[in-house]
Amino acid sequence: MLLDEDPATLIHHTIGNFNIHPDKNAIDRISDSLLTLQQARDLRVQEAESALKKLARNLNTLKSHHSETVSAHSSAEHASQILALDTQKFRIAKAAADLEVESERAEQELESVMSKLSDLDMQGLEGGEAERGKRELEDETILKLKVYRSLGVEIEADDAGTYTKAVIRNNEKGDVHVVNIDPKFSRFFYANYFWQTM
Repeated sequence: MLLDEDPATLIHHTIGNFNIHPDKNAIDRISDSLLTLQQARDLRVQEAESALKKLARNLNTLKSHHSETVSAHSSAEHASQILALDTQKFRIAKAAADLEVESERAEQELESVMSKLSDLDMQGLEGGEAERGKRELEDETILKLKVYRSLGVEIEADDAGTYTKAVIRNNEKGDVHVVNIDPKFSRFFYANYFWQTM
């Protein structure tokens, strides 16, 4: 026989010498760790699936908004709006330029009026020397005409303002004489004629 001891006894002693409790404990710990890892993995997969579903819903919402925006957008309408806005912009710019020109013209007119007002203020109520002299000359002419009228003589002027005709009325005699004044006769001649007729 090869072995001194009985093989069954030898196997029994070998089995008795094996200590499998630490190995069993290690296997139990590994099993627990695997179970914990599996649960954690399942939880992470559920969270990822939930996030994926949420992202899918957001994507669908954005796609629907995008399709609505694209369907509502018309390139021809957009071009017509741009053209209308450009036309309005040019009209506003032209109106602003016209108002600026009108404002400058009004400022010049205001300056002119203010200058005239200043001149009138300087001349006073009677006006300047030239106006006063002209008024005195007119006053003299008007005074002469009033004197002539009081004597029954009306002098008429032509379109140029020259006195060319005299109408002499004599209320006592009931006569009316019309005299055309000719520059070739002297004033002395007409003065004598008027006195004789009156």
